[in-house]
Amino acid sequence: MTGFQPDSSRAAEASHRYVLDLVRAADRERFLGALFAPEPRRSGLLALLAFDHELARTRSVTREPMLARIRLEWWRQAMAEAAGSGKPRAQPIVEALAETIRRHGLVLESLVELIDAREEEIEGPLDVMRAGHALADLELGVLGVEDAASRQAAHAVGAAWLMGEGPERDQLVGDARALRRKVDPAALPILLPALSLGRPLGPLRRPLAYWWAARRGRY
Repeated sequence: MTGFQPDSSRAAEASHRYVLDLVRAADRERFLGALFAPEPRRSGLLALLAFDHELARTRSVTREPMLARIRLEWWRQAMAEAAGSGKPRAQPIVEALAETIRRHGLVLESLVELIDAREEEIEGPLDVMRAGHALADLELGVLGVEDAASRQAAHAVGAAWLMGEGPERDQLVGDARALRRKVDPAALPILLPALSLGRPLGPLRRPLAYWWAARRGRY
């Protein structure tokens, strides 16, 4: 913790609503997983997923490498502001992240690591291990989970999420599931999306499958 001051750095309700609606529409599976975290950790996870979504859009919103780098540099500067003590720039995701960073003591270097991982994708393939691990580390920070087994499982699921179907992804998911008896139950909200990397789950069945898996401590 870093001496969080709720009155000075709490994001506006409109910013939280924007983030929630964005993640629910753009990242349904991980959105459902985040719902199993208690507040305020749930809002923190959603802010990180919205941040990750915006970074991932970089290559699709502009095909000019220089403009893509300018976009990512904007996010670096915004994260430096969000990690500071002053008022962050007036952008819903930045405002929600500022609250998350300050409440849970996230460090700027970890946020920049995720940006740097996405920058590699501008002119080459995404390093799914680097990007997946970077987001997982931030999520674990929000959840207050520090044990090695949970970190290993979260890294595996995070990287697998960015891969296409194939034996490598299956191996990572299998590695994560092999740790089910060792992981901290508090890490389940970021592990539950592994369910969607197996058999396809329809939109009506998916929430029930996540709920049942969460009750059993499985993913």
